Amino acid sequence: MSTPATPLSLALSQRKSDERATPLTAFRMARRWWLEGRRLNLSLLAEELGVGRATLMRWVGNKDLLMGEILWSLYKGIYDQAIEKAKVDHPQKGIDFLGQIYNDVNIALINAKPMHDFLAAEPQWGLQLLTSNLSGLQKRLIDEWQALFEEEIKAGRINPEMDADSLAYYIIRIGEGAIYCDLICGRTPDPVRAAQAFRLLANGHTR
Repeated sequence: MSTPATPLSLALSQRKSDERATPLTAFRMARRWWLEGRRLNLSLLAEELGVGRATLMRWVGNKDLLMGEILWSLYKGIYDQAIEKAKVDHPQKGIDFLGQIYNDVNIALINAKPMHDFLAAEPQWGLQLLTSNLSGLQKRLIDEWQALFEEEIKAGRINPEMDADSLAYYIIRIGEGAIYCDLICGRTPDPVRAAQAFRLLANGHTR
């Protein structure tokens, strides 16, 4: 007696060539490879997806931009979790709210194993992607923090001595120094000092 066919069994039995890859499929596969510690090779990725390399390049732009999307997906998840936690811990918001987000994000990135593995395997390229706008990551980080600062400044909860855009830029640079200083200058990552600098810039004092 034969087993009756179901929509799932029919879908699973389809040939790989019948499956349609999409830009989102490419991103998900590339992200999975990165999380597994594999190097990002666009030719191999295109082959695995069953599309031409030119098609993949049209979808993702280039290797730097694809890696930027992967890194942003990691950052954004960390930011969103930190913001939600800070809303619970500091419902009145203000400097303690912002400071907790900043510190939690920095600590999470220092402890992120995929990031450590990536930087250990490809330190020069990794730092270029993380500390420049080569991948578009920097602009997204600045936009994220600028929006947080603008809301707190408008509400009168913080009173920094510089505009929100400049403040976002400098606190990100300080965060990079705290997170990646082992690669940049051989120092031990120190989120505590970064948190103190954050308070000085964002509100003019450390407490």
